[in-house]
Amino acid sequence: MCGHCESLHKLCRLRNINNTQHNVNETECYGELKQPRDVTKKLIIIGCSLTSLVLLVGVTFTYSILTSDDNKKQAQLRIDTFLKDYKALKPSRYSYSDIKKITNNFTTMIGKGGYGIVYKGKLSNEVHVAVKVLNDVKGNGEEFINEVGTMGKIHHVNVVRLAGYCADGSNRALITEFMMNYSLEKFISSEGKKKSLGWKKLEEIALGIAKGIEYLHQGCDHRILHFDIKPHNVLLDSNFVPKISDFGLAKLCSKEQSAISMTIARGTVGYIAPEVFSRNFGNVSYKSDIYSFGMLLLEIVGGRTKPTDEDTSDVYFPEWIYNRLNRGKELAIEIEHEADENSKWIINKLTIVGLWCIQWFPSNRPSMKAVVQMLEGDGNALTLPPNPFVSTDSTPNKGIIRRETFTSSLEVISESESE
Repeated sequence: MCGHCESLHKLCRLRNINNTQHNVNETECYGELKQPRDVTKKLIIIGCSLTSLVLLVGVTFTYSILTSDDNKKQAQLRIDTFLKDYKALKPSRYSYSDIKKITNNFTTMIGKGGYGIVYKGKLSNEVHVAVKVLNDVKGNGEEFINEVGTMGKIHHVNVVRLAGYCADGSNRALITEFMMNYSLEKFISSEGKKKSLGWKKLEEIALGIAKGIEYLHQGCDHRILHFDIKPHNVLLDSNFVPKISDFGLAKLCSKEQSAISMTIARGTVGYIAPEVFSRNFGNVSYKSDIYSFGMLLLEIVGGRTKPTDEDTSDVYFPEWIYNRLNRGKELAIEIEHEADENSKWIINKLTIVGLWCIQWFPSNRPSMKAVVQMLEGDGNALTLPPNPFVSTDSTPNKGIIRRETFTSSLEVISESESE
């Protein structure tokens, strides 16, 4: 009955008309119909709000799902990376055809020695590596077994990491991480390229080598004796972090074992400890590596310096430098491009630590832990050790053991044994 009023946009109400015959209720239109329009507007606002809310909830839910998926992907990526790295901790075995592919058919040679030839290579994941292709293995292949068995268990910042190996018939090869700056020898040799690293960097390199050797002696399940510590076997990465390499002559023993047996001398002439050549000096032990490290330290000093106070062309540098310090004189060393006082302190510290390490008798040498502590200090507390070049034997009638006797005796070691 109010439809007519609504069509006129008016309000509707009943009106009572008294009729003598009967009462009739009729409607009447009045005023303006405002309420329906307000309700419509409110309904529109509510509808839009609900729609926006639904869209917001939907977008939030969708974003949370996408974010969750992204987090899951990132988590999975981290896991995959970890598993990949974990798998890489164990060296992989490659065929000889794989070695050819890795080295691009032996295109780039980066080193050569008595052990074989080293080539630069690249794995499928674009990682550069060094591939050492060994010569015909002699005897029972002890050196190859030593390297794979030893390096495969070592994971230290100052030890070269073994990525893989090849034992395909008579073809043997070792795959290690590639060291951009090659060996320490080329930086300290007076006959090399004479690239100056600076004494601060050389001090850091010396400390890194010492920490690597300490790890080999104390950080592994078994004590690892390297027996060939020398500048050639210390490689430098892109940041000049030193890494010990070449474990072909290494021997393993328990940490409680104070001496090991050895049938023939092993090592490189100039770095071999006296007891390795002759048991008259004592038993072969981890102290033999410390002697070699001491010679390496003195070569770091001697390879970059020149005595300036006298003609020393025929003088054994470690003995000359000890005599200088023993007489209370300065080292009188010409330091190329570096004349600061700090460099002199570093040279003095490396020299004294080196002299402690090359004591004739193993019992007089410090442990590698003590060596690390000495190198980490400022050097002020270091004292000069006993003369390592003229040492009195306690046995009557044996007299004096001189450096000349030991050095001349070492000349009988063949190149094949020393390398």
